[in-house]
Amino acid sequence: MEQPTLETVKQIAGGDLVFEHKLIEIIKWELPLELVEYQEHLASNAFAKAALIVHKLKHKISILHMHKSYKLAERYEDELREGKATLKEDFEDVINGMISFVNQL
Repeated sequence: MEQPTLETVKQIAGGDLVFEHKLIEIIKWELPLELVEYQEHLASNAFAKAALIVHKLKHKISILHMHKSYKLAERYEDELREGKATLKEDFEDVINGMISFVNQL
C-alpha cells in the first residue's frame, strides 16, 4: 500500500511552519469525521452520498501525496455513483493508513 507523506503539505506551506501545522491539524480533525459520515451513508446504502464524502477525502489523499490512492478513490467514487462498492476494502485501507499516519504527527 502507498504510504502518505507530508511532501505536498510542505510545498503548499512554502516553509511557513505555522501554516503547515494548521494544515496538518485540519486533516487530523476532518479525516475521522468524514470517515464516520462515509460509513454511515454506506451502511444505509446511500451510495451517492457516500460518493460525495469520497470526493472530499480525495483532496486529503492528494494533500498527503498519495497519487495511486487518489486514482483508486476516483474509481471508487465513480463506482459508488453507479450503486456499487467493490473497491470498498481497498479504499478503506487507504483511509485507515492515512488516519494512522496523521495520528503519529
